[in-house]
Order: sequence, then structure tokens, then C-alpha cells
Amino acid sequence: MAPRTPTRERGGRSRRTAADPDATAAPGTAAEDTAPASQPSADGPAVPGGAPAGDGRGRGRLTELRIRGLGAIDDATLELGRGLTVVTGETGAGKTMVVTGLTLLFGGRADPGRVRATGRAGVEGRLELPPDSPVWARAADAGAEPDDDGSLILARTVSAEGRSRAHLGGRAVPVGVVAELSEGLLAVHGQSDQLRLSRPAEQRAALDRYAGPAHLRLLESYRAAHARWRELAADLDRRRGQARELAQAAEVLRHGLAEIEALAPEPGEDEALDAQAKRLGDADALRAAVDEARVALVGDVTGDLGAEGLPQDATAALATAERALAGTDDPALVLLARDLADAVAVVSDVSVQLAGYVADLDADPARLAEVLDRRAALTALVRKYADPGEGLAGVLAWADDARRKLSELDVSDEALEALEGARDAARAEVDDLGARVSAGRRAAADGFTAEVGRELAGLAMKSARVSFAVDSHPGEPGPEGVDEVALLMAAHPGAPPRPVHRGASGGELSRVMLAIEVVFAGADPVPVMVFDEVDAGVGGQAAGEIGRRLARLAREHQVVVVTHLAQVAAFADTHLVVDKSPDTAAGVTATDIRAVDGEDRVRELARMLSGLADSGTGQAHARELLAVAAEARRG
Repeated sequence: MAPRTPTRERGGRSRRTAADPDATAAPGTAAEDTAPASQPSADGPAVPGGAPAGDGRGRGRLTELRIRGLGAIDDATLELGRGLTVVTGETGAGKTMVVTGLTLLFGGRADPGRVRATGRAGVEGRLELPPDSPVWARAADAGAEPDDDGSLILARTVSAEGRSRAHLGGRAVPVGVVAELSEGLLAVHGQSDQLRLSRPAEQRAALDRYAGPAHLRLLESYRAAHARWRELAADLDRRRGQARELAQAAEVLRHGLAEIEALAPEPGEDEALDAQAKRLGDADALRAAVDEARVALVGDVTGDLGAEGLPQDATAALATAERALAGTDDPALVLLARDLADAVAVVSDVSVQLAGYVADLDADPARLAEVLDRRAALTALVRKYADPGEGLAGVLAWADDARRKLSELDVSDEALEALEGARDAARAEVDDLGARVSAGRRAAADGFTAEVGRELAGLAMKSARVSFAVDSHPGEPGPEGVDEVALLMAAHPGAPPRPVHRGASGGELSRVMLAIEVVFAGADPVPVMVFDEVDAGVGGQAAGEIGRRLARLAREHQVVVVTHLAQVAAFADTHLVVDKSPDTAAGVTATDIRAVDGEDRVRELARMLSGLADSGTGQAHARELLAVAAEARRG
């Protein structure tokens, strides 16, 4: 059974539901903690949902994360804010388990070695997504439903034996479904993570987004032209390769069309013939019924109906009654006399219509035979060309479809020459658009190289060079263009460019990806970015530059960073501290995660700077860092 929406107990803990004692309850949000529909912000104008413009909420964010039984963490809940969230703590406290938990939640590989002695680990998260996010459509396909507050809850459990289960919006789903969703939700950058931008297709897509909206529109035009060219080329190959079979199929269609067109049926004709045949077949009985009705209404006016001795007709009786009442002085009777006069008019009108009906009624055996023959011919067409129950409408639909198919089966020299001309014209359009797309990519690659170079210089990697290589093959157009795109890195002057995830050392890779992500920030659709030890081996001014860039990236995305540098942590919007303490009862190390602010945050930064949380010098330096970071964020 899938985990249900959790409820909040005192102390901020989430509790398990009675419905599933084995599943960890997903993190909940108290109703009183929810943001109003719209609120102002010092960072920008209000936007729907209460998020300040530019905070990345329009892309979506992870609001809560609960980790249970994973590594050093027994049971901890993280409240994740917008913007930049940093995770700090002593070495070995379990900071990296936060990244591990996020990776696991979003479909990453389950490592049973991370499961604590309890034998079961679980991670749950609550996603806040905009209504137009494509994630909702895929989640709905999997049977997931939003929570009461409109968020999407994810859950993942792993046993010590390696068995893993995933839940999405209250439904059990394959882990692959969550992993598929994560490609558009989460990017994790760390020394041992599979990088999203290591895939050539994603590298090309990232460069296209960086090139801007006009380039993307050009690319859409290319894709449409390429699809049209491939369709025409495939049609031409099919007609040439299957000329005999297509000609035979066309002959069958032409024979059927000739048979239908010879009869030239009209829509609804079968129903009209049925009615006419019935009327012709019942002509004598219908005439007798009409004559009897006319005698009753108006009598035998012409004397040819044999109505001598019959009671007085209705018209005469009504007229007599009308005259009798109209001759009185009583107003009520006079009104009734007027009603009788109206009745006389109605009876007279009906009798005229009956006379016309009899005049048109023709008991013609020859005409009846014609109608029956026509109906039989149409019935034969229905049996041959229509599905059961469709009638003559099915025959006409078959004829329309046959005419369309004939245009596709034409293998005459004229038709093949026309199709070949259309194919060549489409290919020329593909070549033209492909060349323009390539030019746009090359121009964007030059701009990207320059921007990333500036970012790397500020991250103590000014000798490194990251660039896009655009290798074009005009004679081999593909669905995305004629280019092979590769993201390359040369770690130092003279080093050969290599794929970026191979050209950087473990300590450099996160900084390289940070520089790339900062450059791509405005165009990258991934809402949540995670950096693990992005500042490894860095100190001094470069550390402050890392914090500055992370804060800039957090204007457009939700960014979570595991760091050991106070210069980075000072830029955070939300600061989480991982504490460890021995659990003597269980004989293991327990970890707690808490948010710090005010003086508690100053003490944590002081600990990171000097190793002493209560150091006066360290606290003064911490306050200075916070002031510098605040000033930089305002700039």
C-alpha cells in the first residue's frame, strides 16, 4: 500500500499512518504554515503562489525531505526553503546522506550498504510544482494524484537485502518512472555522481537553450522540415519498391469506386427508399383510410365516395353547433361559438391535406418494382463495402477513404516524378535550415566559452578552458540538426580537450559544473540543483566567489549545497546543520538536522571558521561574512 499524506505531531515530527505501518510517512506541512496566495517580497514583485519573482518557484521546488534509516541518519526531516539551502556539520555527521537521500528519492541506484541496522531505509519528499509542469501529465499517467495542498509526494524505501520500492502521489510505481521524472526535476553534481550534462543529447539541448528563443524557433522549423522530408522520402521509396503490390491494391480500389459511382448513391437514400417502398406497397390500404377520414370530416362532397346514408359529417355538425351558440346573447356561449368556428377551420384544413395526399398516392406496380430494384442494388453495396450497422453511410465513407488511398498508391511515372520533386524541395529546405541552426550553435558556443571562462577564473580555475565542440555533417541531417555537440574541458594550457566529466578531477568537477550551471541558469528547466562538496580544495577568495555564484544560481533555481566552508554557507537563504551524537541505547551514532538562524547561525559559522563555536574572534568573522554576503546579494 502506498504511503498516505502524513499528519504533523507536536515537535515537527511526521508520524506513520495506521494504513501502512511499514511505510515511512511523507513529510507534511501544517495548514497554518502555508503561504498566502500572493505576498510582496523585498526581492521582487509578488507572483501567483506567494513567490517573489526570480526565486525559481515558477519551475517548482522541493519543500520537505524526510530521511529514515539511511547511513548515520536515523530519522530526520528537512524543511527546504526557496533559493539557496546549505547543509553543514562536523565530518562524519552524515551531511552526504542528504545528497544520497535526494538521489535515492529521485530514482537513483539503491545501495543496501547504506541501510542502518533497522533493516529498512526510507526517503520521502514533497514537491511543489506549477500547474503547467509536464511532471503532472507523466504522474497522472502513472495513476498519481496531488495531495490536498496541491503538492506531489514521492517516497522510496530500500531494504537491507536490496529490495526497493517507489511511490508517486500515493501509487506504487516502477523506480524507472521516478527516474524518468527526475531528468526534468533534479540535477545532482558531486564527485561520484552521473552527470546530467555528460549525455551528448543533453549537451546539445543545453546549448540550444543557451542560444535563445529565436534559435529554438528556428530549430522547431528545422524539426518540422526534417520530418516532412523523411516522410516524403519514405513514401517515394515505398512506391518504387512496392510498385507491383501498390498497383494491384490501387486496381481493387478503383474497381470498388467504379461500382459505387455507377449507382451514385446519395446520403440517406436507403432510408428514403424504404419509406417509399412501404408507401407504394400499402397504397390501396392508405387510400381507403384517407377516404373514410374525409367522409367523416366533410362528407361525400363529390358523390364518388359512396357515402349515402352515412351520419352527418363533422364539418356540418360543428357548423350547426356554432350557429346555435352564436345566435344567443350570452357572452360565455358566444365565446364557445368562436372556439367551434376555429374547430371548423382546422377540420377543413385537414380535409384539404387529405385530398392532396390521395392525389399524390400512386399505386404504380412498375414504380414499386423500380424502387425495390434500387434498394436491392444499394443493399448489395452496403454488404460489400460497409461495416455491419453502418448502412449506406458506410459505403460513402469507404469511397472517400478509397479516393484518399488512391492518391497514395499512384505509381505512375508522373506521380513518382512529382513526389521526387517534392522530396528534393523538402531536402533543400532541411539543408538551409540545418546550416542556419549550425551557425546559431557555433555562435552560442563561442559566447558560452567566454562566459564559462570568466566564471572559472573566479573559482580558482583560470587556467581551465571549457568549450563546446560543434562538428557538422551537412550530408547527414538528423532530427535535431546536422551537428554533433560535445562539451569539452582542457584542465590547463597544453592539455588536450576531453569530455568534461573526464577532463576534470574529482575536486574540480563540481566547480566546473557550477560554472556551467551558472551560465546556463536562465535557460535550464531543471528546478532543483544539488552540489556535493563543490568547494573541495578551495579556500580564501575563491570560496567567497563560489558562494556568490551559488546565490546567483539560486535566483532561478532551488539550490542545495553540502559545504564545509563558512564563506559559502554565509550566502544561504536556509542554513541546515547536521549534528551527530552517540545513541548509547542502540549502540550507534544518531544524526539530527536542524535549521539555524540568528546567533545559532553565527555560532555555526564560527565553528566552521575556527573549530570553536564560542570563539569571539570566530563569531566576529562570521558576522562579517554574513554582512559581506548580504551586501553581495543585494548588488
